[in-house]
Amino acid sequence: QMDSFLIETEKFVNAFLEGDIEAAKALYPEARMYFERSEPIAESFGELDPRIDGRLADIQEEGKGEEEWTGYHKLEYALWVENTTKGYEDVANQLLADTKELHALVQTVEVAPELMITGAVDLLNEVSTSKITGEEEIYSHTDLYDFKANIAGAEAIFEILKEAIAEKDSELVTTLEEKFTAINELLAQHETSEGGYVSYEELTEEDTQALASAVNQLGEPLSKMGIILE
Repeated sequence: QMDSFLIETEKFVNAFLEGDIEAAKALYPEARMYFERSEPIAESFGELDPRIDGRLADIQEEGKGEEEWTGYHKLEYALWVENTTKGYEDVANQLLADTKELHALVQTVEVAPELMITGAVDLLNEVSTSKITGEEEIYSHTDLYDFKANIAGAEAIFEILKEAIAEKDSELVTTLEEKFTAINELLAQHETSEGGYVSYEELTEEDTQALASAVNQLGEPLSKMGIILE
């Protein structure tokens, strides 16, 4: 995922620096999915996570000023709100530099099962409580790309641990497979003919409630994956 994230981020930054707003907008959600799939182990990234993925609200909560805001979401603001790339060149270059640093770091990180399990569970809780409000992609409304990627990241962790879990609780494996299928089928209802996802603004309250419910129903059995550590 990090290999592809670096490649796609470079494409995004190049389009941005060339002033090609439409190309940058098209590349934005696709590139971010590689990062979002890896988010269950984001705490391994240290300060690189908020530098690449921090929202303005996150920065302000920490008592920092807007001038300290960097990364993808600042460029999202430039593209969708200001409809320009001018004046954001340094931010784009810094994003690529941070992504290269992240790519190098990930090669050295040791990821223990505990981190994978707790990271996946914490992320799904975040999806069902805060991300479901549309706060993540507040300018572009490409939230469903993030949701899909977050679910895919959690599912990849489950697949890695599935055999070990099955030895202790085969019913849990069956339940998790059913819940992952349910949330993926729900997300598929909002796919576009091009293979992307509709704007988050097109979702009804019933749609968001259904997604939140499906994620919650997945989160509970997912938290039981820790059985393999006992």
